[in-house]
Amino acid sequence: MKVVIVEDEVHNSRMLTGMINSLRPDWEIIASLESVKQSVEWFTNHDHPDLIFMDIQLTDGICFSIFEKVKIESMVIFTTAYDEYAIQAFKVNSIDYLLKPIKEEQLELAIGKFENIYKNSFNGNNSDNYQSIINAIKRGEKTYRKRFLITGASSFYKIETKDIAYFYTTNRITFAVMFDKKEHVVDFTMEKLEEELDPDMFFRANRGQIIHIDSIKKFESYFGGKLMVRLIDPFNEPITISRLKATEFKNWIDR
Repeated sequence: MKVVIVEDEVHNSRMLTGMINSLRPDWEIIASLESVKQSVEWFTNHDHPDLIFMDIQLTDGICFSIFEKVKIESMVIFTTAYDEYAIQAFKVNSIDYLLKPIKEEQLELAIGKFENIYKNSFNGNNSDNYQSIINAIKRGEKTYRKRFLITGASSFYKIETKDIAYFYTTNRITFAVMFDKKEHVVDFTMEKLEEELDPDMFFRANRGQIIHIDSIKKFESYFGGKLMVRLIDPFNEPITISRLKATEFKNWIDR
């Protein structure tokens, strides 16, 4: 197998080279490139390798600029400390990635995935895949959580995010309350839930509660500029929106 490394940090490039040589001593690393410009020039004038390890953030720009200027005919494993939405795009498009700092066991798994795909289905044409990733990142798309794995007394089961009316935390334990009023413990902080829940559907009402838009019956003004949210049946306890979040909440409702 012929390999090219695109990485602007010499230390990282040498570390990756050493790990590849250790894991696959019969592979040949034919080039180490450091920038978008250098990569475009190299791929324009050389036969493409079987596999490229490519850092996302290079000295002169994002690596996806390379794909816009050259038709890449190789498979790519991205190395990245990039935003989560980009990683989600790679998952959707079945392109592998390695989070820095790269660990040897992660590299072994990524190489194994490449070898399996290469052996079974690679046809030298990934242009559509890469363009989909570029478009997704330009739009800032992000995939939000659709379900949670719940640990029971002796087994595991799942709950669907769309069926959760609200979340609350007490004594550092977070609960998901379903629309049928059943409660489940979820191993997430409020902050982590905010990151993973669709902001069109869920709103962080206060430090200890996140509510689903379909659980809201009405809301009304409360003292001190706060809002009081009334939930649909069978939920009787109102939820308070702080004065600082009142305008944000109204804008969220009015999208």
